[in-house]
Parts: sequence; C-alpha cells; structure tokens
Amino acid sequence: MPQGSSHRPVSQAPLGEREPARSSARGCAPPSPREAGRPRRVVVIVDEGTNPFEVGVATELFGLPRPELGRPEPLYELTLCTPTPGVRMNHGFFTLSGVPGLDAVEDADTLVVPGRPDNVVPRRAEVLDAVRRAHARGARVVSFCTGSFALAEAGLLDGRRATTHWRWTDVFRELHPKVLLDPDVLFVDEGDVLTAAGSAAALDLGLYLVRRDHGAEIADAVSRRLVFTAHRDGGQRQFVRQPLPDVPDVSLAPLLAWAQERLGGPLTVTDLAAHAAVSPATLHRRFRAQLGTTPLAWLTAGRVALACRLIERGEVRLDVVAERSGLGSAANLRVRVRRATGLSPSAYRRRFGPPAGEPVTA
Repeated sequence: MPQGSSHRPVSQAPLGEREPARSSARGCAPPSPREAGRPRRVVVIVDEGTNPFEVGVATELFGLPRPELGRPEPLYELTLCTPTPGVRMNHGFFTLSGVPGLDAVEDADTLVVPGRPDNVVPRRAEVLDAVRRAHARGARVVSFCTGSFALAEAGLLDGRRATTHWRWTDVFRELHPKVLLDPDVLFVDEGDVLTAAGSAAALDLGLYLVRRDHGAEIADAVSRRLVFTAHRDGGQRQFVRQPLPDVPDVSLAPLLAWAQERLGGPLTVTDLAAHAAVSPATLHRRFRAQLGTTPLAWLTAGRVALACRLIERGEVRLDVVAERSGLGSAANLRVRVRRATGLSPSAYRRRFGPPAGEPVTA
C-alpha cells in the first residue's frame, strides 16, 4: 500500500532527422523487482511549492493497486516525504502534512523529484543532500518537469543529457551550463538519472519506467487504465505555440485503432494513407502535427511493442515473433528490441517472460 498518502517505464535522432525523438535513453534499467523479490520502493520528495499534478502522476503510476493485473503483489511501494512537517503546494492550493520526513529517501529504489514554478530560487540544502545520497548509493533518480533544476543543483546532471519544460530552457542553460540540455524530447534516460520535460511528460516517463521494470504487457494495461497512450512519440516542439491551420486536421484516432489491429500484417504507410483516403504527404503532415512523429516511426514503435508482448507471453522463436509482429526478420527484431528496451530479445525474455515450463499463450 502507498505510504505517506491518505489514499493508502537508446539515444534517438533529433526532431526533423530520421525518426523524431520522443526520448533519449542510455544504459540498462536496474534489476527488476522480480529479481529483487519485492516491489520496487518509490519515494517522492514534496518540497515547498511543488506542483500537485506531478505528485498525482506519481501516485497514480506507482501508488495505486492494480487488481486488474491479477497479481498478488503490488507493482511498487510508494512513499511521499517532505523536508518539514507541512509544505504548501504550488500557489498554496493546499498543505501536505502527515507524511514521513526526508529519512524516507534512504529506502528509495527510485527517487522522484517533481517540479515547482520558482526555479531560480535555490532548493533547500537538506533536499539536495537527500538527492545526492540516494544517487550515491545507487537509487534511480527521476525528475518531473522542472524538477530537473533540483537534480542539476545537486550536481547529478553535469556533463550529462537532460531535459526540462520548454519554457524554462533559457533559464536552465544560464544557471546550469554544464548540463547537455535537450529541449526537443519528452524525456531523457541516462540510466540512473531520468528527466521528463513537462507535467504531462511525467506520464510518458512514468509509463516508460513501468515498461522497463515490468514489461510491455503490464505497461499497456496501466496505460489503458489511465486512458493514455504508452507510446506518445514526438517531442516538445509540438507543444510550442504555433499558428493554427485554417482548417483543422481530422483526428487520427480511428486510423490508429484500425492500424493497431493489423500491425502483424504487411501494413505500409501507403496502406495507412489509402485507408484514411489521403495522400501519403498529407498523412505525414497529420502525424507530425498531431503525434509529433512520422507514420513509419509510429508503425515501427507499435510493432516493437507487439513483439515485446509476444516474448512476454512465452514465444521463444525469434523468427515467429518477427513475423507475427510485422518486423520481418529475426535480425531486424534484435536490432529494434535492443534499441527500444536496452535488452536483447533473449535478455528481455529472461526478465519479463513466463517461468520456464509454462505454456506459450501468445
């Protein structure tokens, strides 16, 4: 059960080159909860002025039970903590009290630092010390939105790639010039330190962590519960204010639903355009405008997710997985899965597949 709450988851090209960058990932995820024999402990530091939405994102992703998954144990154990007995949230909407102090950080496998609006004001020394200690002992440290300012102040981002909300990029660069800021992605994965670009991008990063910790099947189930796509390709540029077109584009939702059912077949961008009754150029423009990605990149991401689900369900023949997911060959499957997850298909199977001897359910 969540604690501290009354309610007791591969570096990519920048936008405009090849596939659009929705994330930047590097290294492999820490050992899974299955290997550790217990749920991963997630601790969220709630400091003065923290944005309530990002605390809610952490609570929804890491704190709520998931009975629909049919699992006897929770995915995570969540704890909220504060540096003082009571902290006022952003704009004084409410005060959070009755939660543990910063000592709770010592038990964190993953430490989450949400953002706040007053980013030019230095963080409390005790908060920065807690962040440094957690990172030094091997905890995974995550920032949501402008929580990246705290990670930078703690010295965790010097010489490393990171992101933050696009409105704060100039200020961030001025205050933290040693950080390799990438303002065009939704999140950046540097292995032990991960940063999300904005409040909603916290959902993207959170679902990414769920996928890295528990596999594509469970991440998809959690995203369905949230009514939020588990693969929101694209970057922050799609959210920067731009002139509205004279005629709004038609929603891609019906086309995406149709395509999801056919990912394992010989589905091409031309097929998508034909089904939508538009030219490939118009389809490309709509994907860029609505999803921040290309039709081909969207197809590839969907097929990799399907391949991961097939592996999780017990299919061990890579040529069969490649064929049924639409990736074509085992060689292409290996490249795509490693690029998306940081793991080879065999390593992914060992981590997320069924125990040996269980029948194939794919």
